[in-house]
Amino acid sequence: MFDPTGKEVSYFDEDVKCIGKAFISNNEKKLPAVLVAHTWKGRSEFEDKKALELSKLGYVGFSIDLFGNKKNGSSVEENQGLIEPFVADRNLLRQRILSAVEFISNQTYVDATKIGLIGFCFGGMAVIEAARSGQHLSGIVSFHGLLQKSDLPINKINTQLLICHGDKDPMVPRDIVQDFYDEMDESDANWEFISYGNAMHAFTNPEANDPSFGTQFNETANQRSWNSMKLFFEEVF
Repeated sequence: MFDPTGKEVSYFDEDVKCIGKAFISNNEKKLPAVLVAHTWKGRSEFEDKKALELSKLGYVGFSIDLFGNKKNGSSVEENQGLIEPFVADRNLLRQRILSAVEFISNQTYVDATKIGLIGFCFGGMAVIEAARSGQHLSGIVSFHGLLQKSDLPINKINTQLLICHGDKDPMVPRDIVQDFYDEMDESDANWEFISYGNAMHAFTNPEANDPSFGTQFNETANQRSWNSMKLFFEEVF
């Protein structure tokens, strides 16, 4: 039966304990799973609500913990400090997010052949790195994700991608977008890029309201991107 409260679960990346939250509406059969990767603040109610909404669509929604021990930042400086090790070492980021993929894939209520990921801001970078690793996944969706690539060799991408981007996102300017286009072509990826006019960074977050910092909620982009995600997963699953 559907449980709106979800269930916190622990999983490990080597010796790092991560604390995620799983939501499931039907445990009578194996279901596709969609992992939710968090912003630079850490796993929060925002991501848990997204996992809940995914469960209502008939998937296992799994809000994951990239920092470990459910760490949360409380300031711009703390948030920046939390993501810096992962931005600098993309292999570490890939390992951390793929540990969550491995965990959920091994659950008895999950169809391990149907695994998707979504991510917001830093979480968008994380799910793109999962695709960049060459891992075979059903699909990933990035919402206002950081698109900057690292110096790692470019692999063939074996998962479909949907990138939902705010055209006025100052953290991902158009030259970075063009670099991403070129990277996707070089990766032989199956990808779609949607750019929302007048949308800034964090356009899915109702609490984002700091245009001077480049973050602002945009109801139109929020709804359109979520609807695009729903159609995407209907197709790839």
